[in-house]
Amino acid sequence: MTLKRPFTTDLIVSALLITSTLFYAWRFVDFSIPPFEDAAMLMRYAQHLAQGQGIVWNIGEKPVDGATDFLFMVVSALLIKLVLTVGQAVRGVGFLSHLATVLIVYWTNRRVHQADIFSSLLSGLYLAVGTGFSYVAAYFGTPFFALAAASTWTLGLLLIKWHRPERTQSEGEVVVEGPPLWLSMAFAFSALATGLIRPEGVILASLMLISIVYSRGFKNAVSIIVVFAVTFLLLGGSYFVWRWDYFGYPLPNPFYKKGGSVLHWNSLLNSLLHTLRLCLPFFVTFILAFRSHSTARLAIALLIPALGFASAFILISDEMDFGARFQYALVPLVLMSWPPLAGDLNFTWLARFQRREKIAYVAALTAAAAGVIYYSSFQNCFLTDYQQSCDRPYERDGRYEMGKILSAYRDKGYTIATSEAGLVPYYSGWNAVDTWGLNDQWIAHHGGLTPEYLDRYEPEIIMFHAYYSPLVPPEITEASLSDEWFSMTITLKTYAEENGYILAAVFGDSPYDTNYFYVRPDFPDSQDLIEQISTTRRYFWFITGNRSINYAPYGKP
Repeated sequence: MTLKRPFTTDLIVSALLITSTLFYAWRFVDFSIPPFEDAAMLMRYAQHLAQGQGIVWNIGEKPVDGATDFLFMVVSALLIKLVLTVGQAVRGVGFLSHLATVLIVYWTNRRVHQADIFSSLLSGLYLAVGTGFSYVAAYFGTPFFALAAASTWTLGLLLIKWHRPERTQSEGEVVVEGPPLWLSMAFAFSALATGLIRPEGVILASLMLISIVYSRGFKNAVSIIVVFAVTFLLLGGSYFVWRWDYFGYPLPNPFYKKGGSVLHWNSLLNSLLHTLRLCLPFFVTFILAFRSHSTARLAIALLIPALGFASAFILISDEMDFGARFQYALVPLVLMSWPPLAGDLNFTWLARFQRREKIAYVAALTAAAAGVIYYSSFQNCFLTDYQQSCDRPYERDGRYEMGKILSAYRDKGYTIATSEAGLVPYYSGWNAVDTWGLNDQWIAHHGGLTPEYLDRYEPEIIMFHAYYSPLVPPEITEASLSDEWFSMTITLKTYAEENGYILAAVFGDSPYDTNYFYVRPDFPDSQDLIEQISTTRRYFWFITGNRSINYAPYGKP
């Protein structure tokens, strides 16, 4: 099925590829930054799991499935339990996953598609300098999901390309031999792992199966379908029943909050644009594939996972999509799909040119390849809407510093109710009410936060991100209250003021974008906390990196 290639040459190229990837990480990626706000949520779950507390948001409470990267959380927790810190485990898994995916892209193109070294190396380098390491630096598990997706797609491509000569039975019937059982099982198990890492992995794996069926025809894919279905029904079904029993609900908690039982057309548009932007240079080959019937059919088959998966995000809002991380798994898939579509666009035409002409064309091709690689690296400049440099997607974050201040009280059993459920809860170690509901089943399933629910906790601190301040008071109208985030902040603000909380600080870079801090005045450390929060000089605004202004005094008569 595959042509023999010089194995030693591929090993040397692989070594150069990994060396280049490591150099890029060392030279161009800032690993000194703290976790991104959303990434710290999973770190909290992994830490609690490693401590033997189960998959819980608050120690001692019921399990909640707020960490949608299930298998990544489990692997990270295992490493934490064995030897590593939380940060080392999370980043270590992501770092090694990115390196492994780069190699998979290269070797799949070389061995499955029999692509030339130039095309295979270009694909590997494109992934190497892309946004993968930026997710690692921000403490996301995105490269781990991409690794699983790439492994599954490699096996899927083998199934698509697997052909044995027809054989004729004694009765004269022609029989087409299908792929071996081990290959179908490997694809099914890898697909299951992809779904266990992130729930949308089930959608992606199913789309890969559809691609295989489309390519081979239903009759020649029956055995693959059966193995896939049995694996997901038995093993996947067992996991599904367990998690439903463990968490109390069939779907991850964020889905109930972000899904909303409506179609999110803006999320669909953004997802398609993100996918196009991340993979743009190689989508050209999919267009060229329609130059013939055979390559057009193959292009359609290879596009099914990419376009189908990108379109699936119509089901949820696209909040928390840092650096298009939800669509990133499609990048290695596209990089492993384009070479066969450009198969007859080889370089044999160079042979008819003289030496000087060949040098010029090779130089031009090299420059074009360098431009493609630079384009991939340039995607690191678009991880957030507000980043100021390509190597650093966000600036110093006061929420990180505040979490460290509050950590001195982590053993007091205090609770913070906060809309910012990442850095402050993780670094403080406090019990936390995620008032937005991503990590709170009651809020996610009851349509939002209520004062009665806050009464259950009587939080010592109330913190929330608002788009107003004492200088620019909120305009409370029926229209403004229809915005869920605004309504939540007004609920928190009203609750704090009606229950005698002290407004310790309103930090912000402008009075239109702030973090409120209210402290309940009747517990032993309240005055110390009010003093520390209100006087801190280390509350930096993560968008600009500027030292925040405390607007709280401007609201006093």
